[in-house]
Amino acid sequence: MHAQIILFDGFDPLDVIAPYEVLYSGGTASGGLVSVELVSAEGPREVVSGTGALALRATAALDPARAGLILVPGASGRVGEPGEIPDHDAGAGQWRQDEFIPVLLGRTLTTELPAMLKAAMDNPEVTVGAVCGGSLVLAMAGLLEGRHATTHHMGLDLLDATGVHAVRARVVDDGDLVTGAGVTSGLDLALYLLEREVGPRIAHAVEELFAHERRGTVWHDRGPAPAAS
Repeated sequence: MHAQIILFDGFDPLDVIAPYEVLYSGGTASGGLVSVELVSAEGPREVVSGTGALALRATAALDPARAGLILVPGASGRVGEPGEIPDHDAGAGQWRQDEFIPVLLGRTLTTELPAMLKAAMDNPEVTVGAVCGGSLVLAMAGLLEGRHATTHHMGLDLLDATGVHAVRARVVDDGDLVTGAGVTSGLDLALYLLEREVGPRIAHAVEELFAHERRGTVWHDRGPAPAAS
């Protein structure tokens, strides 16, 4: 499995680094069955995160035709107070410190990323994953209508408003779409994908190495629905 983890201006570093390290370690533990790289819609470049202007380098352009996993992170920035409205020009120009998270996520829609993600989701050889606000990037691009997904608990209402079946779970498996909730859920999402795509022994070895135990039950749309309490 080859994994492409997307960087965009204002991304959340932990949404990227947590799954990157898990998948990289899975490749080491499996003798090279997993590879992982950081990519952007624009190609190789330094990409500035929303956390203290920490930068990571994308080494290649996102390739939606390449089989494997494509992972979309969320953004890091201001949540804002209830009723607080961003500046009228907040959506324009380059990244700047302490921008609103919805602005950072929405700005991805002005790039080539939505078209690339649509191509990836139309590719039967690609699994698309998302951590935290990454689900909202996909949803705002109109790519998740009718699908089951999760995101950070503060974004579940917005996710639902886009026509997604929003699920309050840490990891949601909807076949070729696998999403994680809050920021640290990137660890659990990546470990689950290792288990699903490579095998439980590899996932367990990485889990032990990281001294991290996955939390909760991965949600699938199958089996009887729970009775109303």
